[in-house]
Amino acid sequence: MGKSHERLDGRLRTFIESQPLFFTATAPLSGDGTVNLSPKGLKGSFAVLDERTVAYLDFAGSNAETIAHLRENGRITLMWCAFQGPPNIVRVHGRGEPVFRDDPRFRGLLARFPDIDPAAHGLRAIIVVTAEHIRDTCGYAVPLMTYEEDRDLHGRRFAREDDASLDEYFRRKEHVERSLDGLPGLPLPLPPSTV
Repeated sequence: MGKSHERLDGRLRTFIESQPLFFTATAPLSGDGTVNLSPKGLKGSFAVLDERTVAYLDFAGSNAETIAHLRENGRITLMWCAFQGPPNIVRVHGRGEPVFRDDPRFRGLLARFPDIDPAAHGLRAIIVVTAEHIRDTCGYAVPLMTYEEDRDLHGRRFAREDDASLDEYFRRKEHVERSLDGLPGLPLPLPPSTV
């Protein structure tokens, strides 16, 4: 029942832009390395840049596995599930890149996210993904669940940080500067915020 697509347009684009949650999956090149799967949310933190390119804001957290894997090999899969309405799953398999706060492209990319205050969430990078394969499948086994609202805990936690304290927070975390497998993660010191 699955179907491959050349681009993210029409109903596919409408579907992924309306989902309050998506997942990212990455892995290191090492055969015994740690596969990472992360949920991503927060309304306004995801954007379709064009028919084959998407981006999301990478906020402060307890590790940086996705960043580390992308820096090593660029492989990433994004997945959206319909928890409401008609069943559907969309996967974008592609190449990703973390664009850090000191990258000349950062400010232009950030302008693509007008509906969220990134300063309140400890913005570390913008992850840009170029699709190599786009596929949707039925999603018949995905349960129906009701979305209520975004949690405000992340914003409340990181809104009180400035660049210096955020850098210190990242340095204290075991798997931010280096991944679980010892790969380079978030480059520290954290470049100054441009927001």
